[in-house]
Amino acid sequence: MDLQPSEEQRLIVQTIRQFVQDEIVPLESDLDPDASALEPEDRDRLVAQVKEMGFYGVDIPEEFGGPGIDIVTRTLMAIEMAQHRAGLYAPCYGVFGGAGLAQLYEANDDQKERYLYPVLRGEKKGFFGLTEPSGGSDPARAIQTSAVKDGDDWILNGEKTFISGADKADFGLIFARTDPALGRKGITCFIVDTDAPGFRVCRVIHTLRSSHYATELEMKDLRVSSGNVLGEVNGGFAIATDRVSRQRIPYAAGCIGVAIKAQQMCIEWVRIRKTFGDFLATRQAMQWMIVDNEIDIRTARSLTLEAADRAHRGQPFRTESAMAKLYATEASGRVVDRAIQIHGGYGVSKDLPLERWYRELRIRRIGEGPNEIQRLIIARNIIGGAFH
Repeated sequence: MDLQPSEEQRLIVQTIRQFVQDEIVPLESDLDPDASALEPEDRDRLVAQVKEMGFYGVDIPEEFGGPGIDIVTRTLMAIEMAQHRAGLYAPCYGVFGGAGLAQLYEANDDQKERYLYPVLRGEKKGFFGLTEPSGGSDPARAIQTSAVKDGDDWILNGEKTFISGADKADFGLIFARTDPALGRKGITCFIVDTDAPGFRVCRVIHTLRSSHYATELEMKDLRVSSGNVLGEVNGGFAIATDRVSRQRIPYAAGCIGVAIKAQQMCIEWVRIRKTFGDFLATRQAMQWMIVDNEIDIRTARSLTLEAADRAHRGQPFRTESAMAKLYATEASGRVVDRAIQIHGGYGVSKDLPLERWYRELRIRRIGEGPNEIQRLIIARNIIGGAFH
């Protein structure tokens, strides 16, 4: 396996790196340290630049108008796009466009016209509604939201929690149990309009991300047309999970980008900062922390690129993507923790991005499947499914 980037990939990486340094980082000096959005005029200007570069809608499949970026190149881009203050959860403040809900690419033609294409045109927003108060790590068994057939419609009742963006969405994907006897094979995905009677956003949940919150939802006798069933009845669990392993790869890459930037800051700092008459770079304690940072970064990068390479070549990659997500989130957290220690009091101040990265990286060990679940996935694939 050759993990060295091609000449085209090197050019793309350099282009993204230059864009972040020349366009994104200078704007952050005038933004609140916890900001996740640019001023409209700045966003419009940068979106126009990205479109001219040919990278807008980077995660949209080529058949739907996207640039056709393969997953290895996308992983390399994600590493670069994260290297600024808001880069972990708002890489380049979204000026590269979004892909919407990936599950909608599996929709029928009518659903694509009503939901997917308006999302891609920026006319509608959607949310992904899987997690419930009864448990998020085991949705196959935890889902209690029910859907009961009533003529040509379905009646939904239940709750969802930690759902991002539902308060600002036009519709969402709600996963409900349609056949309790079938377990994970008895779950169906419904496309639900947020203005429908019976749908309610109950409250917002504030998290470590200062400028972001999740929501709690309630469905009470919510009537949904059979035409809004996404995929097959009782086939919703596959829709929920089929794309998750692939999504974990750029998720891991974003963590690596933050760690790389933190390491650069550490190296620059120890070269100029003096204590007791000499530079920090001469202190063994500093040297060892920087060495440990480098080992963590290189290991995470290798694991993540291996997962991307296997996915690109059509080989099984579920174990590799779980390893990448697990190691990158934990290793990047260690890197930023050491970076804060190296910078001392400045490290915990909002003068530097380290404290924001520290908070947000803690969330990454939970998002996209908690790391404990990743360890279970890896163990089952290594030892065998009969021993879980």
